[in-house]
Amino acid sequence: MIIDTHIHENKYSSDSFIDLKKAIDMAKLIGLDGICMTNHDNNDLRNDLGDSVKINGVLVIVGAEILTHQGDILVFGLKDIPKEKMHAEELLRLVKKHGGVAIAAHPFRNNNRGLEGHLHEVADILDGVESFNGSTYSYHNLYAYATATQLGLPSLGASDAHVMDRIGKYATKFYDTIRDSKDFVEAIKSRNFHPVMRRDGTFTDFDYSYEELLPREKITNLKRK
Repeated sequence: MIIDTHIHENKYSSDSFIDLKKAIDMAKLIGLDGICMTNHDNNDLRNDLGDSVKINGVLVIVGAEILTHQGDILVFGLKDIPKEKMHAEELLRLVKKHGGVAIAAHPFRNNNRGLEGHLHEVADILDGVESFNGSTYSYHNLYAYATATQLGLPSLGASDAHVMDRIGKYATKFYDTIRDSKDFVEAIKSRNFHPVMRRDGTFTDFDYSYEELLPREKITNLKRK
C-alpha cells in the first residue's frame, strides 16, 4: 500500500488550501491507497471522520502535526492532543503511553520547526523520520535521510501538502495490509516500509546513490574534487 502520511486540509489547518473531498479524489487519481490528515496541533477532524475511514476507495487516517519546543512531530493514535506546548521528549513519552507512534516531521527544514540535532536526543523513543518531505529542499531531505540512517531509524516519505498539486510528491510504501488507523500504527511499529517518490505519473523506489539524487552538474563538480 502507498500512503501519503502528511497532508493538511483547510477546515482545521488555517494555512492549507486543500478541501478534504478534493484531496481524496486527487489521491485516487494518482494511485495513492491512503492519505494521513495531520492538521496543525489538533485532530479535530476525528470528530467528523473517526480515527480512520475509507472514502471513494481511499483510506483516510487522522493524525496530527504537533509543534514542540524542539520542533514538529507527527503523531498517530493519540486521541487527546495537548493544549499546552510540550518538550519533544514529553510528547513522545505521552504517545508511547497511549500506544501510538510518532515521526519526526521535516527535521532539517530551514524554518526552525524541525527537530534538527534533537533527533539524537530522542532517537530511542521515535518511531521514524520523515526523511523525504515534498515541501522541503532536497538537500535538507538528504540530510534527514543520512541522519535517520545513522541513528537506525526508518525513513518515510510524505508530501506535507497544503496545496493540491503537492499531494503524493513523496509517499511511503507499506508491505503490510492496512485497513484502518490501528493497522497503520502497527505497520509503523513493524518498520516494514520505505519512502517512494512520484515520477512520470508512477510511484517509484528511491535510488539512494548521490548520482541519481544530485543534479548532473553537481555530480561532475564533486567528482573533480
